[in-house]
This record gives sequence, C-alpha cells and structure tokens, in this order.
Amino acid sequence: MSERSQVIRLKPFHYIHVLDNNTNVTRVVVGPLTYTVLDHETVIQSASQMILVPPRSYCVISNPVQRSDNGELVYDNHGQVKLRHGDEEIRQSTQPFPLYPGEKLYGKVSPLQVVAPLTALKLRCIRDFQVKEKEESYSAGEEWLFSGPGTYIPRVEVQIVEIVRANIIGPNEALRLRAKKEFVDSKGNSRKTAEEWLVREEGAYLPGVVEEVVQVVQAVILTDKKAIHLRASRTFTDVHKKERKAGEEWLVTKAEAERHIPDIYEVVVGEVNITTLNSRQYCVVLDPVSPVGKPAFGTRERRKGEISFFLKPGERLEAGIQNVHVLETQEALLLRAREEFLDGNTKRAPGDRWMVYGPIDYIPVVEVEILEKRKAIPLDINEGVYIRDMKTGRVRSHSGETYMLSPYEELWPKDLPTVVEELLTKDADQSSGISGGSASGARDKTRVVTYRIPNNAAVQIYDYKAKKARVVFGPDLIMLGPEDQFTVLSLAGNTPKEPNKLNVIALLLGPRFSTDVVVVETADHARLSLKLSYNWVFEVERGSQESAAQLFSVPDFIGDFCKAIASRVRGNVAQQSFDNFHKSSADIIRKAVFGDGKNRFHFKANNLVITNVDIQSVEPVDSRTRDALQKSIQLAIEITTKSQEAGARQEAERREQAARGRLERQKSKMKPMPNVLKKASFNFKLNQLPSNLPDRPPPRRKLVRRRQK
Repeated sequence: MSERSQVIRLKPFHYIHVLDNNTNVTRVVVGPLTYTVLDHETVIQSASQMILVPPRSYCVISNPVQRSDNGELVYDNHGQVKLRHGDEEIRQSTQPFPLYPGEKLYGKVSPLQVVAPLTALKLRCIRDFQVKEKEESYSAGEEWLFSGPGTYIPRVEVQIVEIVRANIIGPNEALRLRAKKEFVDSKGNSRKTAEEWLVREEGAYLPGVVEEVVQVVQAVILTDKKAIHLRASRTFTDVHKKERKAGEEWLVTKAEAERHIPDIYEVVVGEVNITTLNSRQYCVVLDPVSPVGKPAFGTRERRKGEISFFLKPGERLEAGIQNVHVLETQEALLLRAREEFLDGNTKRAPGDRWMVYGPIDYIPVVEVEILEKRKAIPLDINEGVYIRDMKTGRVRSHSGETYMLSPYEELWPKDLPTVVEELLTKDADQSSGISGGSASGARDKTRVVTYRIPNNAAVQIYDYKAKKARVVFGPDLIMLGPEDQFTVLSLAGNTPKEPNKLNVIALLLGPRFSTDVVVVETADHARLSLKLSYNWVFEVERGSQESAAQLFSVPDFIGDFCKAIASRVRGNVAQQSFDNFHKSSADIIRKAVFGDGKNRFHFKANNLVITNVDIQSVEPVDSRTRDALQKSIQLAIEITTKSQEAGARQEAERREQAARGRLERQKSKMKPMPNVLKKASFNFKLNQLPSNLPDRPPPRRKLVRRRQK
C-alpha cells in the first residue's frame, strides 16, 4: 500500500462517492465499512448521511437513477448508473437510501398532505400517465378532485391547483351552479356548457371540477299576507311540475308552498301584499284574471267586503280601495252610465246621467261612473248661485232657498274684469260686502255677486243681454244677474290732479270736496301757484232713471270740473295786476268761478254743482318774483322797526329832560349848609369806593386813628 493511501471509516447509514480515475466511473460506497482509497481512486463526496424518509412522508429526487421492472439499478457499458436527466421521482421508502452520482434532493423531506372532510384537492395532469392498478389513464391538462378525508400521495405527473371546500346548504337555501363544459353530474343529468341549475338538498355539497358556484339563493318565506310575483325568462317546467311559457307571469302563495326558492328561469318581479276589504269597503279590479289564468282585458270586476285576495299579475285597482258611499238627507251622487245596462226596471244608455239621493248606502256597479257628490246648497235671501242648464246652455241665478242641482245642471262661474275683482275684494276685506268670499277675500265665482251700496251713493249696472243700464242708489244691496256687469268710473286723483288714479264702482253723490293746484299768470307776468279747494254735490232725482243715468255720462267728472274751473281762473287772473290780485284774490277767484252775483257753478251734463271755492295757499312760481316779494316784505319790516326805535328814543329823552328840570328846581329851593354838605360829600365819596378792595381798612377808621395821634 502506498504512503498516500487514505482510509475512510464509514458509519452505518453513511456513504461516499468514489471516482475511479482509470475508468472514470463513480460508484457509491455504503457503510458501515472501513474503506481504503486506492491510488487510482478519488473521493469526490465526503461521508454523508443517507436520506431517511419517515412514515407518511415523501421527498422529491431530481435526476433519479433508472431501475428495471424488478427494481434493479440499470448500468451502462462502463458500469456507471444510468440517470433520468431532467426528471423527478417521489420516494416514500421507509429504509434510508443514498443518493447516486447525479441525483439531488429537491427541497426537503415533507409530510404527506392530509385532505380533511368536506374538502378536496383540485388536481391537474401536467403530462400523460397511466395508473396500472386502476387501469386509468390521464392526459395532460385534465383536472379532477381528490376528495377527503384521506391522505394524498403526490405524483410528479400531477399538480395541485387549489383546495376546494364544500358549500353548506342550509334550510331555505339553494346553491346555484354553472357548467364550465358539457358533462354528466352526480345525479346522472347531462349538463351543457354555461347551463345553470340549482342544488336544493340541505347539507354539504362539494362542487365538481367543471361546476362553478354562482351564488347562494335564499328562499322567500310566504305568509298569509304576502305572495311572490314571478316571470318566466324562458319556457321551462317549475318545481310544481307546471309548464311555464316564456314571459308568463304568475303568483306563488302560501297555499302552494310555505317557502319558494326562485328557479333559474324565474325572475322575481316583486312581492305582492294581500288586499283586504272590510264590510264597508269595495274596489274595482281592472283587467281581472279568470280562474283558468286568462286575463280579460278591458273589463272591470267589482269586489266588496268582507274579502281578502291577492292581485294577480296584470290586475290593478281603479282608484284604490273605496269606502261605501254614505249619503245624508241633503246629499246625492251624480252618476253616468259607461255602457248600456239595466238598472232595476230602467234601461240606461251610455252617457245617461242621473242622481241617487240620500239617505242611502250606495255601491256603484261596474257599468256606472260616479261623477261627483253633491250637497244641497243652503241660500239666504241675500245669497244665490249661478246655474247653467247643460242641455240648453241657459244661465240663471237662484237665491232665497235651499237648492239641489239636477243631473243636467251645473254651477256656472261668473267672470268679472280684473278691476272689478280688485275693488270687490278690497270692499270685502273692509266691510264683508261681497258674498261667497273666504276669510282672505277670495270670491267664489259660482256664487251670486252681491254689493252693498254705501249711503248717498249710486251704482250703475249694465245688462249685456237686454242691452240696458240701470242705476241703484244706496243704501241698498244689489245682486248681479248672469249678464250684469258694474260700470267702473276712472277718476282723477292726487294734487295736482292726475287722470286715472282712482277706480270706483259706487259714485258718492256729495257734498264732497276736492283740492287742485292751478298755475296762473297776472297781467304784469307774475306767475303764481294757487292751491284751491272745491265743494261739490250732485243734484239728481232718485225716482227718474234718465236723471240718474246722467251721473255716469261723464267718466272722470273730477278731472273735467277741475279743468273747467282752472281755465276760468286763469282767464280772469290774466286781466289783473299782481298787486290788485294780491289784495283781493278771494273775490277775483270766486267771481271767475261763479260769475257776478252767483254762488254756484252747475254742470248740466251730469248735474254736478260746485258750491264753494276756497284758496288754501298762493305761492309765486318764478324765483325772481318770490325773491322780490320777500325783499319788499323785509324792507317794510325794517322801516317799521326803525320808526318804532326813533319814537322810543324821543320819549326817553323827553322824560330825561323833565327829570332834570324838577331836580334843578328842587336844588334852588334848599339852604346852604357847609358842614353838612362836606360830611355828605365825604360820605358820598366813601360810598362811591368799591367794596371789594383787598385788605384795605375802611377810611373812617383811618381818620379816627389820626385824630387820636
């Protein structure tokens, strides 16, 4: 043995790879063994432990060795073990084994996968293979399930795609499935691609490889008060073994099933609640469905309580659930026949109108249409309504007693001009002078228009049918007929007067007064603004309609008489000078209006009489005239003030002179007294000294001290 020989002691379950340099063949040496490495041999892999696969475990070997049918290794001509390059092998050997040259352990030793109950492994074949024990062959791309409980033994030809879990179908539930391709399901039913069906059995359901779970369908719980409305999307046979045509609609009630799971071809339109009628209710069903399920389009069916029913598809209520019509003594129902029918012993033609009078409980038949419910209209002596006959078209008014319209009569609304409506509404708000009005003053057009004429006023009413007018004097209450209209006067207003400022219905007869502003110009071109007030009154014979009609012959009598008076005043003042007009303005204006020796101005057109004219103010219009007049007034005031000051000054001087004369006379009568005069003069001087001199002793005390010294 050479000195370079190497001795290797291999433990049990250990191995080495030895390369024979002469043949270039690598072999496996397995322990327990003491191995002497020869000169032509090389150890290319040191001692390694064999691979031990525990029970229920496996490992993956890459590039595994080839074996014969009896399990022996296959060698080539040179004695080298043949490998399946690029292939893999799964081994579950319970005995440790070495890795031959070229073999590799892929990953690590892993436990076998345990498939739990209600789960499965979705497997896919990645290359063709055949199971000899079961005589089954699989093609690449084929998929199947390995259902639990069980232990899955992997194969290199099979790939695990996913873990599939069973769907739990509870009570009142169903599983909706879709086929991915054509196959035969577990119950032997042939399914086509994209076909859908329901699995209704309660419990766990494990969908197959070609079955796709669409959704879990919940059952609809049906009660005595709720049904479900369904529609067929295609022709099929439902769970109750009834054939349903495409587009057919039907109801499922509790009488058929307590719960209903909508089928694949059943579309839930909605839920239908039960309709319940008591003994005082009824309804009309349009397009009712016959017991055989055929709808009678265009017909009606009356149903009255007590009853409960579900409206079938296509049926609908006309005007909902209605109460029995209870009519009192003064009430009635206006009816009209929809079609020809026999009403007791009376034959009704389509369009006939009649009334049912109370007291009665009335439920109409399907051939009858209720137009309206009418009540007797109670009317006082000052109240009325306008009634139109539908057959003749004649309109009349009725007042003074309770009235019930006949079948071919209706209330007629009387329209008034907008100006009249506003005036009546205003008067109604102030004095409630219009009948048929609400609290806000709105007029009921079907009520007779009444108007309270104020005292000492007149209203003209024109009858368009008779083409005749009449005048009514107040105080009185008038009621307009269907063809009557008020005559509206549009009078001038404001100061100065502006036309169309006041709209009135009642013409006040007076005495009243109006005020206007007139601009005049004197002979010396002095422009003055006169504010005049006129007293006026209408002189009319109340018993004569001809005389009364003259009151409304002049639409704007205020504007007319103001213009007439203003023209007279302007003409007369234009002949007077400013000084003359300023001195005797009242006489000039009265003479201009009334004339010489008169005290009234009479308008024959409408018997209007102006009884008095009063001047409220006179103001110059021209600013220069106004300034000159103001200067003359100020100058007169200054002259008067100065003359009064001069007289007062002269009177003061006269009194002063008289006082001096009396003083001199008194001095001349007195005798001279030197000492007394000196003492008096000294005291007078002391008294003239100021009394508020600071720290200055009285002069008398100083004289006394000097005398003592």
